[in-house]
Amino acid sequence: MKKSKQLVIAMLTVLAVSVSFGALYPEADAQEATSVPSLEKTLSVTGMATTSVEPDLLTVRFGIEIQEPTARQALEKNSEMMNKVILALRSVGIIESEISTSSLDIYPVYEYVNDEFLGIQTRELVGYNVSNILSVETEKLDLAATIIDRGVEAGVNRVDSVYYSLSPQKQLDLKDDLLGQAIENAKSKADKALTPLNHSIIGVKSVSLSEFGIPYPQPVFRGDFAESKIMSSSTPVFSSEQDITTSVQIVFLIGSN
Repeated sequence: MKKSKQLVIAMLTVLAVSVSFGALYPEADAQEATSVPSLEKTLSVTGMATTSVEPDLLTVRFGIEIQEPTARQALEKNSEMMNKVILALRSVGIIESEISTSSLDIYPVYEYVNDEFLGIQTRELVGYNVSNILSVETEKLDLAATIIDRGVEAGVNRVDSVYYSLSPQKQLDLKDDLLGQAIENAKSKADKALTPLNHSIIGVKSVSLSEFGIPYPQPVFRGDFAESKIMSSSTPVFSSEQDITTSVQIVFLIGSN
């Protein structure tokens, strides 16, 4: 009789432990219940859209670089010459808001001299160099050559670059248009792939947008090449179309017809 009581007590103890374990870890059963793989069917497609557009913004960067014995003389002469350049730009229709200072640099200029008596090389301050570069940004694309010609006539002796690009507003308009076209392209690809398989689109699981692909502005000419061309004669400057691209990645939910 005593052994029977001990056996009953042992069984009750095991049962209590089992109940306690279940109460402490109820999520174990829940995880097993949700471990059944999803039955949804998907199709991932990349949609593309490209267009060629005429640029609507002209940027000309040029200026004056001079050297004088003192920093004050260099700055004063450079400012005097630059004022003439700005007046020349205003005379051809460039307004004040289209002109800005791109850079203003001043630095000492040294010459190195060999001292035969001491047998060493020394440097002597011979003056100061001042470089003042203007940036002209305008939508008057047909004034490119005129801007450069008038600037050079007024004293410009350094031309850094001339290039065409898209204005921020035009970029925004194009981005909205191309995004819609890329989405339609992705849907068209999906429909063409699913029709022979007797399937169709029943929803969208996710959409991923790519960066708007605008090419970096390519200079029409720049540096010494530009300066030599301009100094010799009036050179016509032409803009060219730019290719703009965007893409979208869409995961469609699909079902059988």
